[in-house]
Amino acid sequence: MDILNKIRSHQRTPSGSRDFKEATKRDALARLEVELERLVGALPECRKVLVEKEFKGFKNLFSRFLAEQGPSVTWEKIQKLPEGAVIDYSTLEMPTTDNIHHMLDKLVVVKLNGGLGTSMGCKGPKSVIQVRNELTFLDLTVQQIEHLNKTYKCNVPLVLMNSFNTDEDTQKVIHKYKGLKLDIHTFNQSCHPRINRESLLPIAKNPDVHEDIEAWYPPGHGDFYESFNNSGLLQKFIKEGRTYCFISNIDNLGATVDLNILNLLLNPEQKAQTEFVMEVTDKTRADVKGGTLIQYEDKLRLLEIAQVPKEHVDDFKSVSQFKFFNTNNLWAKLDAIRRVVDQGSLNMEIIVNNKSLADGVNVIQLETAVGAAMKCFEGGIGVNVPRSRFLPVKKTSDLLLVMSNLYSLSHGSLVMSPQRMFPSTPLVKLGDNHFAKVKEFLNRFATVPDLIELDHLTVSGDVTFGRRVSLKGTVIIIANHGDRIDIPSGAVLENKIVSGNLRILDH
Repeated sequence: MDILNKIRSHQRTPSGSRDFKEATKRDALARLEVELERLVGALPECRKVLVEKEFKGFKNLFSRFLAEQGPSVTWEKIQKLPEGAVIDYSTLEMPTTDNIHHMLDKLVVVKLNGGLGTSMGCKGPKSVIQVRNELTFLDLTVQQIEHLNKTYKCNVPLVLMNSFNTDEDTQKVIHKYKGLKLDIHTFNQSCHPRINRESLLPIAKNPDVHEDIEAWYPPGHGDFYESFNNSGLLQKFIKEGRTYCFISNIDNLGATVDLNILNLLLNPEQKAQTEFVMEVTDKTRADVKGGTLIQYEDKLRLLEIAQVPKEHVDDFKSVSQFKFFNTNNLWAKLDAIRRVVDQGSLNMEIIVNNKSLADGVNVIQLETAVGAAMKCFEGGIGVNVPRSRFLPVKKTSDLLLVMSNLYSLSHGSLVMSPQRMFPSTPLVKLGDNHFAKVKEFLNRFATVPDLIELDHLTVSGDVTFGRRVSLKGTVIIIANHGDRIDIPSGAVLENKIVSGNLRILDH
């Protein structure tokens, strides 16, 4: 009998601590709900319905965050990618010209436009940074789709998912496209409250976002599905007979409408239609942190580095184990989006983003990624696309590449120069202190150097470039602290290391 009592008492201890945890979680959720109701109560009637919808989405995220136990992936349960899970782009068939018009009328193009240009030292939406010939990301996107519409006599709409950070400025900019053959629609992704890491309560004192912008955040692009549905645009496009949307980041200049992938979706050889396509491309050593495609519990899904148990991070980064990474160019079936939203079956992994505000308060942001929804759809596949479909501009080093003679511009699309001997892009690293901000970066180049034969460029310190400089092979230029290096006009640097304090003045 004593032994039995001992066993029972042993069993009770963990369940006691579990009960305590459950109680504190319930308490946290109840307190959060009270705070959210207070914020909604202070809103004018006309805004209550939308904000209540957004808060419902937030409560769902928050309760899932509280319930999460450890990593969302058990490493041992990752399965080998099955045959046919990732299709090679080169095997796709081109559609016949007479078919293209009908295909494009079934398409909606979505650009994720919620980000600011702050990481590159710019104010306002990232999409209005000039990237080439004084044209912005948005200009190039608009040119691409207008060219499609004119060429194939169709009407592909452009949809921009803005955030409360970018909406106002974007609305001002899109007025200039009024005369073009293109319908532009916008909607806003949700606006969620930042949560104090200690109290797990919103730090917002009132519901006016712009009065206290630090208290709010857009919850990542995984919010696309709910917000697209809430905006009414999803229903509108389904009614018009459109079938698929193509989703990509506004700063990925390689993400153009691909007719071969659209043909795969609309004219499948097998009877079942694919509801979701993720474009992946071969991993290189520069991409080891990029999300990858795995088979898990008999479904294809996205695996991000944040979900990987610490002891397996090196495995995740291995190019031989995980050959592909996600470009975030995605194709999704519109009625399937409506279905998963209506069913409430969008259980994307939660990314917990820890931030410290200017006043020293530690907050958490709960976010999701748009590609993580793949596992919620039926018949998802990957398409292994050429690297040219992944040309993001995240830093000024990327900007240098797209401004250079490596690319030419054709109807808003960047095409790699046929003069380049191999299709891979050079690896460019520019020092943060002198090159990180666009304005400063531009002042350091009299003209953009010739990069056709460049493999690798590293620049660190106070370095400036004259006109018509040509960089070939591997070039490393390092100015020591307090020194300055001026690369003279007309210089050709091939497999060179330049360091110290070099000032060659032009005569």
